[in-house]
Order: sequence, then C-alpha cells, then structure tokens
Amino acid sequence: MEDTGQIILDILKISIPAILVAAVAYSLVKNHLERDYKLRLLELRQKNAEVVTPIRLQAYERITLLLERITPSNLLLRVSGSGHNATDYHRLLLTEIRNEFNHNMSQQVYMTDQAWQQVKRAREEVVNLINKSYQTMPDKSKGTDLAKRILENVLTEEVDPTARALSFLKQEISQVF
Repeated sequence: MEDTGQIILDILKISIPAILVAAVAYSLVKNHLERDYKLRLLELRQKNAEVVTPIRLQAYERITLLLERITPSNLLLRVSGSGHNATDYHRLLLTEIRNEFNHNMSQQVYMTDQAWQQVKRAREEVVNLINKSYQTMPDKSKGTDLAKRILENVLTEEVDPTARALSFLKQEISQVF
C-alpha cells in the first residue's frame, strides 16, 4: 500500500510541473496567435481602406454631380425646351432625371443609408416640382412655357429641391474624410 502511495506521489511530482508547463506554453502560444491575428486583421483593414476610400469618395463626387445635373435650373439649361411642346418637354425632363439616377444608382453601395435617402428624396422633389408645374399648364403650351413655370415655382417656393441633399452629402464627407 505504501508503495502505491509512493508511486502516486511520484506521478504527481512529475505530472503537476508538466501540466503547469503545458498550461503556460498553451497560454503563450494562444496570446501570440491572437496578437498575430489582430495584426493581420489591422493590415487587411488598412489595405481595404486604401482601396475603398477613393472609391467611396468617387461615389460621393458622382452623386454630387447627379444632384447638380437634376437641379431644376441646371436641368432646364441642359435640356432645352425650344422646339418641343409642354407634354414632350415634360416627358423629356423626366426621362433625363430617370436616366441620370439609374446611371448612378450603384453608388448607393458606398454611401450611408441616410445619404442615399436624401438623394432619393431630392430626386422625388424635383420630379414632383416638374409634374406640378406641368399640371398647371394650359393645353398646347410650349416647352419653353413649361421651363418658365418650373423656374417660377422654384422661385416662389424659395427652395432648391436638391440643396438639402447636397448639404447633407458635404457634411457627411467632411465627417468621414
């Protein structure tokens, strides 16, 4: 019986230090691997930021250009109403806005949801302004008459439908970049 107790005591004398050494080694290796993982993740994020940041900035630039192009005064200068009746000009303006928007729709991936909602709201306000102006036109009006009515409505409402979205984008860019 004493021999058994001595054997168990000898096993414990050998096992306890071995277990302690294994636990310390495991802890050290685990800490090293975690630190290495965090460093690699940080490097990956930095490389990702180097690639994504210019793309995001370009997206904001393109959306700013979209908003400038659909601002009523700029849109009316770019898409002339002369030679069109009001109905054709109305359709042409809405088609131009739709094409501009669809061309830049993919940029929403690089923007915040709030910024994209502002852009969509601005587009809707411009479309509503054009529709409202068109609905007040007498039959057989000219395209130039519709353009004048749209500008009159912008002036009377004293609100540029794209100004709020442009301001929001500028503010967001200044915070991010």
